[in-house]
Amino acid sequence: MWSELQGRVSNRLARHFRAAPHRLPARAPMVSFTFDDAPDSAAGEGAELLEQHDGRGTFYLSGSLIDQPSDHWHGLSNDAIVRLHRTGHEIACHTFSHQCAVDLDAAAMAREIERNRNYFRSIDSSIVLENFAYPYGLASVWRKPQLTRAYRSARGILPGVNSDVIDLQFLRASPLIDCEIDLAGIDRYFDEAVESGGWLIFYGHDVANAPSPFGCSPQLMRHALKAARKRNMPIVTVAEALRRIGV
Repeated sequence: MWSELQGRVSNRLARHFRAAPHRLPARAPMVSFTFDDAPDSAAGEGAELLEQHDGRGTFYLSGSLIDQPSDHWHGLSNDAIVRLHRTGHEIACHTFSHQCAVDLDAAAMAREIERNRNYFRSIDSSIVLENFAYPYGLASVWRKPQLTRAYRSARGILPGVNSDVIDLQFLRASPLIDCEIDLAGIDRYFDEAVESGGWLIFYGHDVANAPSPFGCSPQLMRHALKAARKRNMPIVTVAEALRRIGV
């Protein structure tokens, strides 16, 4: 109980104490589609939909989940990771064992980072993990400075558009998840991004006709992709978005 309370407090503090503030330059808005935890359908249907709209996605992966079954999906394979990487999608980092940042001290986090880097390097030596996402969306105020030294950014699951001064180690991301957002909600996020000139990030997991409670249907994703095209918003990976804002 005490450990759980500490984790909640650390996550809440992480939202407010900026480890890597960065002011976005005045420019046209953009959108990134990100997928967590390695469902095979994200690498299949999800990546295909992005490619049909001249976009690429960012896949935050844990080495321990690759090619493994879960309650909701089967993990993508090493071959799928190589295909994603070689077709321009970004391979990015969770912790290797998918442990929460709030449960890891500095030494344990360093081991998780190194294990994940080694795993994906063994699949394809050209894969470099530049960006991180907090497993379960739970950030740690204590691990943020450590992650700043290891990655260009870290993404959470606090909804909203990244605009004005952002924290590179706590990027906002909104759900592309059928049970959490509808078509009108997606349009509102896009309109906010256009108005603010900001960076909209979506996160999800599987992409399936009958998605898990953490995933989206192809119909929902198509709507989001068409919303981007309608507003002339480029669909870019997290790494490319960071390059565009000068990070």
